Amino acid sequence: MIAAVSSYARIPGSMLQKLTLLFPFWMILSGLLALYAPESLASFNQGPLMVVVLACIMLGMGLTLSVEDFRRIARSPRAVAIGFAAQYSIMPLTAWTVAEALSLPPHFAVGLILVGCAPGGTASNLISYIAGADVALSVVMTVCSTLAAVVLTPLLTQLFAGALVPVDAWLLFKQTFQVVIIPVFLGVLLNRWAPRLVMRVLPVAPLLSVAGVVFICTVIFAANAEAILAYSGELILATALLHGVGFLFGYCFARLFGCYGNSARTIAIEVGMQNSGLAVVLAKQAFPLLPLAPVVGAVSAVMHSLLGSVLAALWRRNPAPVQKEFISPVPQTISVRQEE
Repeated sequence: MIAAVSSYARIPGSMLQKLTLLFPFWMILSGLLALYAPESLASFNQGPLMVVVLACIMLGMGLTLSVEDFRRIARSPRAVAIGFAAQYSIMPLTAWTVAEALSLPPHFAVGLILVGCAPGGTASNLISYIAGADVALSVVMTVCSTLAAVVLTPLLTQLFAGALVPVDAWLLFKQTFQVVIIPVFLGVLLNRWAPRLVMRVLPVAPLLSVAGVVFICTVIFAANAEAILAYSGELILATALLHGVGFLFGYCFARLFGCYGNSARTIAIEVGMQNSGLAVVLAKQAFPLLPLAPVVGAVSAVMHSLLGSVLAALWRRNPAPVQKEFISPVPQTISVRQEE
């Protein structure tokens, strides 16, 4: 987590940071390109390329982690536990409710439920930074929900989508394990045994994560351009409701259980923003008979980026009252282990 926060905070004003903060702009620009010039991206929708890209994003998260970060979670579990409970209760239930209320066809309903059952995404760390919220808490929550996703995402998807289509929970488990757990722990090992190499990579890690998510969603847009344009109203409404409710109820949930100030804002951001890239890849791999299911994840990535950016701008203009830290303060520099 030390490195994760540093990768956002230690390069203020740099070109890398400016490019990273333009995440919503890149999503909109690439989405428009994909919708109106899909042929230019058609070749990227073949083979395991998107799986590899997502694994690289997860590897980047792992590079920011150390054993001490997990000890910090154990020492300050309250806000993390509150956010975790909100993440995996509010979003899956909201996704199912929205799908039922709008009578979405099975392919879109499954895609929306997958988004709702996904863990928090790394974009939430960026939005927390823009909002002036608790970036350390955001990163800890993202890590916890991501590690738990290997079990909870398949089980919750089966629970909420099982009545719509057959859900192979074991297949979802294996795929989540491959693209989440293995890369994250590989990153932790690299951080432990090759800290100098990791330190060179970390400054560009947030931008590379942004580029990876933009790439995955752009490819899905291009592959399903006609369907997205035809059903744009349903997709926009469904994802806006999902993420809007996530932000609102996430904040209310945090306040209800005693979190205030930046802690409550951080939990709201974490709950409202999902790992849409993971939802896209899982939909593509686990539901081949529903070719439009990944579309919802791609639209979701644009929607939560836009809503999150607006919320971050509002909160940045209105700083929260200073409250007691739930997560131990994180140094703004990266400490490099001395080689023996």
